[in-house]
Amino acid sequence: MADKITTYAAFWHHYLRQHAKPATRALHYVGTALALMSLYAFVQGAGWALLAAIVYGYLFAWIGHFFVEKNRPATFTYPWWSLISDFRMFGLWLTGGLRSHLEAAGVSDR
Repeated sequence: MADKITTYAAFWHHYLRQHAKPATRALHYVGTALALMSLYAFVQGAGWALLAAIVYGYLFAWIGHFFVEKNRPATFTYPWWSLISDFRMFGLWLTGGLRSHLEAAGVSDR
């Protein structure tokens, strides 16, 4: 990526292309689900769970990027947009709405 991305809409398509392989997305879903469960535990009084949420959220995602997708995580350059997109992708996957976004970004869902 040579040029700086200046809009979230452009970033969203870039983000999806960086998650082209289903295994990468699956690892993100596991990490996001564990992070959300850890955040719930934190809110319920488990102080350790905040650190667990951060570790889970990044660990699974970075395994997907470094070993499956073999690319650099977008969070290094666009941390906030990347975080928002992690949850957006997870929510769209849960509700069955991700396929059209992948197709618009030029990513095959298969």
